[in-house]
Amino acid sequence: TKPFVLTLSSSTKLCCCLPRTCLTWTVQVAINVPSLSTRTDLKINYLLLVFFPQQGESAVSAVHQGRRELLEEACRSYTRKRRVLVPEDLKHIIVDDQHGLLYCYVPKVACTNWKRVLMVLTGVSGDHKDPLAIPANEAHVPGNLRTLSEYSTPQINQRLRSYLKFIFVREPFERLVSAYRNKFTRSYNTAFHKRYGTKIVRRHRPDPRPEALEKGDDVSFEEFVYYLVDPATQREEPFNEHWERVHSLCHPCLIHYDVVGKYETLEQDSRYVLQLAGADQQVRFPASSKSTRTTGDMAADFFQNISPFYQKKLYNLYRMDFLLFNYSVPAYLKFR
Repeated sequence: TKPFVLTLSSSTKLCCCLPRTCLTWTVQVAINVPSLSTRTDLKINYLLLVFFPQQGESAVSAVHQGRRELLEEACRSYTRKRRVLVPEDLKHIIVDDQHGLLYCYVPKVACTNWKRVLMVLTGVSGDHKDPLAIPANEAHVPGNLRTLSEYSTPQINQRLRSYLKFIFVREPFERLVSAYRNKFTRSYNTAFHKRYGTKIVRRHRPDPRPEALEKGDDVSFEEFVYYLVDPATQREEPFNEHWERVHSLCHPCLIHYDVVGKYETLEQDSRYVLQLAGADQQVRFPASSKSTRTTGDMAADFFQNISPFYQKKLYNLYRMDFLLFNYSVPAYLKFR
């Protein structure tokens, strides 16, 4: 069978032949794991896990080590003096004392399914053993799962030292477009329309109609961007968690996460976390079935009508998330 070559970079190629029965692998140049991009993570992990499960596991472990090293290096390069964590910083970190887990949830990065999984693991789900049997709204009920901010200072420190700490991140602008689509273009999200939409229309739309001022249900993506980059927005109140920066929600330069999972490799990274926790026989992370999820191409379409000036302002706002989690500047941006 004719071999094919997958080029991961100008200096690295993985060669194999198909079909599976005749597979031979050669890595022509040693892979510098810490420099791998997210897209390369996805390609190499997927291929290794499919064709060589044992080697695949070690490759996944190496990729996660690389992500941790990159994060630590970015923190050293781009953050100022360290500060002490306070309970307010820990409100997004969910605790599973039975399995020794700390999970910092990031909205629009599969947090509903991770909360469902943790409800099964902690026994909060009752008779439900399948995470998908738990209604999505139930996964977000305050008090169902404990957060680290609820513990005493000695208990917090003990858990930060000894528990497995993990986070899942996503390409920042894909996450942002996903939040906009979910909160401002769905008719059922009337609470968001009232709470944020009316404010955005009032501040960033010339001569708005009375109905738009009352309902706030037709906010455009451009208006949403104007709202985000307006300095008055954050002076008035913190960002909503659905568009707050990951580094502000989870403090990755103050908390040393053992696993930095990525939305782009969600299923295998989730499996890796459950294996590390010894819980992979107890529960499986739900496979994604969404056909409407926000992609890079979709994000590019939304940014077409954003001027280079506002693209640059928005990038600067989310720059730390791009740098800390090794996401490159999207090719569709026009400010460069």
